Formats: sequence, C-alpha cells, structure tokens
Amino acid sequence: MSSNPTTDSAGLILYHTDGCHLCEIAQALVEQLGIDYQHIDICDNDTLASRYGISIPVLVMDEKELFWPFDAQQLTEFIRSVA
Repeated sequence: MSSNPTTDSAGLILYHTDGCHLCEIAQALVEQLGIDYQHIDICDNDTLASRYGISIPVLVMDEKELFWPFDAQQLTEFIRSVA
C-alpha cells in the first residue's frame, strides 16, 4: 500500500455546509494532505441534512464515517483502514 493516502482515497466524501468554520478546517486539512475527495453540501439534500446536521464535518468512504474532530494522522489512518 502506498504511504500517500491520495492513491487510495477515490470515493472519499466530505459532508459540509456553507458557513461552517469546522468544515473549512476539515476541507483545508484534506487538501493539505493532497487527498482526492468530493465535497457535498448537506443543505442540498434533506436526508443528508437530517443525518449529519449537527455532526458536520463528516468524511465518508465505503459507508464508513469519520466524524470531526480528526487530525492528519487520524485521517490518513481512516483512509488506509477503508482502502
């Protein structure tokens, strides 16, 4: 397995919403690590808003979830454990 999580991170989703300071921090962390991801605003989907409304930011990959707070090491370990 690669030491860089980027190669193993296809399918990583960051659930967020506009104006969420913690979401901005999480997004910056993901981008700082060079991880490919998709970001989805939960306000555009009632089901997601209901599920994650008070929990964002949340990273999801292969139906596994990583809830905030997380740091670079936890994020890397999460991706490796799912990949």
